[in-house]
Amino acid sequence: MLTEDLMLLFINQQNGKLLADSSSVENALAGAVLIELVDSGRVAFEPNGKKLQVVDPTPLKNALLQESVARFDKPMKPQRAVERIRKKLRDNVIAELEGRGVLRTEPRKVFGIFPAKRYVITNETVSGEVRKAVGEVAAGYRGADARTGALITLLFAVKAVHKAFDGDKRELNKRAKDIAAGNWAGDAVRRAVEAIQAGVTAATAAAAAAASGG
Repeated sequence: MLTEDLMLLFINQQNGKLLADSSSVENALAGAVLIELVDSGRVAFEPNGKKLQVVDPTPLKNALLQESVARFDKPMKPQRAVERIRKKLRDNVIAELEGRGVLRTEPRKVFGIFPAKRYVITNETVSGEVRKAVGEVAAGYRGADARTGALITLLFAVKAVHKAFDGDKRELNKRAKDIAAGNWAGDAVRRAVEAIQAGVTAATAAAAAAASGG
């Protein structure tokens, strides 16, 4: 799933820590869920393109996606959808990866006092394939497809491309911006991704403002 690939990109393989703050990770993951739901045909934008709504209530096999659909009690703007879906999302995605044997969670302490978690990659093949595929696109070695394009767009929305991949920050962000505006998806999906990207960016900015006290 897109969410699992994105989560792996957010993990520092050397120390098991997250490469971005929790709010950024959760918002980007929520954006990935929305893209999956739009791509599956379960959720779509209203004719005016402003709000997302459930258009196909058929149950999904994936529990995480089904739970996310259930949070659409009414049509909502992308930012609101991101804020609704992100709750407990990181833990749920981690649980899926643990269930697949891709990583394990270990306790750690911040400053030797505050409890936190370390994510240890246990299947380096799976993680390496994701990082290689997306990294080659981020570095400009090949063009984006629907999957790599979506992942880079979500990383770019939370200003994490240069954190996930080595290279010149300015060049990485420039390419990511071009990819985010690229033609790697069909028109309908492209419009949805643009709106979701804007929603992720807005939700992240709002979370940062709240954390700083206004």
